[in-house]
Amino acid sequence: MELHLVRHGVTSETGSRLTGRLPGVALSASGEDQAGAAARHLSGRKVGAVYSSPVERCRQTADIIAKELGHKVRIEKRVQEVDYGKWQGRTLSSLQKLKAWRGLFVAPARFRFPDGETLQEAQSRAVAAIEHLAGRHPRDRVIVVSHADIIRVLLAHYLGMPLDMVHRLDVRPASVSTVILNEGAFPMVPVINHQTS
Repeated sequence: MELHLVRHGVTSETGSRLTGRLPGVALSASGEDQAGAAARHLSGRKVGAVYSSPVERCRQTADIIAKELGHKVRIEKRVQEVDYGKWQGRTLSSLQKLKAWRGLFVAPARFRFPDGETLQEAQSRAVAAIEHLAGRHPRDRVIVVSHADIIRVLLAHYLGMPLDMVHRLDVRPASVSTVILNEGAFPMVPVINHQTS
């Protein structure tokens, strides 16, 4: 499977708030433009399926891509945003003042979001989703629209990279990262964070 991981486009909250799974956080006009650029970048070659996180900003991004490619969006719950627990919805500036914030960057593999999940748990469910899709679409190009942290933990897994180094991976809005999964072979990661706009 040739997997294209696409981060959703920007929203009015991107970079200022940890929106997580909150409903009602839609793409901005710039985010819609970014999704259109990603769609054009991904067009031109046959695609087997387009999957998306159920979170609104991902579904909107996926809808724009799927329309360009002549597909319908399929929802895959296991690639939805990390469960940030009590931190969901808070501003990044308020979170950065917390003593616990540092733990997310010093030892992210062991860090649990208050009343939420760990990045390890998020990675496990996201990898299970991708492995399922690889079994379902072994020779297809598949697009999965998700979130920065989910794409980071997936890339870390397929690169064989320790989860404690996950924040070294830059995943910008509407960027495309590519993973090649061939049965019986090592995964290949030829593209990370390709900017389409």
